[in-house]
Amino acid sequence: MTADYLADPEELAVWLPVGADDPKLLVALSAASRRFRGAVRHPVSLVAAETIVLDGSGALSLLLPAAPVTDVASVTVDGQTLTAGTDYTWSADGYLHRMGCAWPSTLRSVTVVYSHGYADIPGDIQEVVIDQARAMYAILPGVQQQTVGAQSVTFGVQAATGVTAQWAAAVERYQLNRGERP
Repeated sequence: MTADYLADPEELAVWLPVGADDPKLLVALSAASRRFRGAVRHPVSLVAAETIVLDGSGALSLLLPAAPVTDVASVTVDGQTLTAGTDYTWSADGYLHRMGCAWPSTLRSVTVVYSHGYADIPGDIQEVVIDQARAMYAILPGVQQQTVGAQSVTFGVQAATGVTAQWAAAVERYQLNRGERP
């Protein structure tokens, strides 16, 4: 599977009358993957050794911007390197907890090098991305009903709303920073 896609093009091709290398299939899969990543507000796929700079919160815990966290390689505060297990701990959910004192309350004071995401994309994410890509592949934008000769096709609620209940549930399950929705 290509890291750019959250599902396997071969699996999507099973549902469509084209091969896995079809350009329209790949565009639909890429768009569905981008849409899911945007909805959950993180890359989902494994990202190794990413360096980020965070604002200090003045609290004991900071929330890293992506999860699941698989490793925290280093943490520095205003240029001073902290020691894991002594100065801070971290969780797979993305919390970085300061031990013995709070994080500073200054902007851009905490630098973290960490790895996050899924090496193997969870099945429920793959399923909803494939469903979304199938809809994107098959549905003409803005079309509610199409009649050709004696055949008539009306696209359902998914075409009108853009998501299914399964999509909404998967987004809710994997979404980060739920309290800061724009």
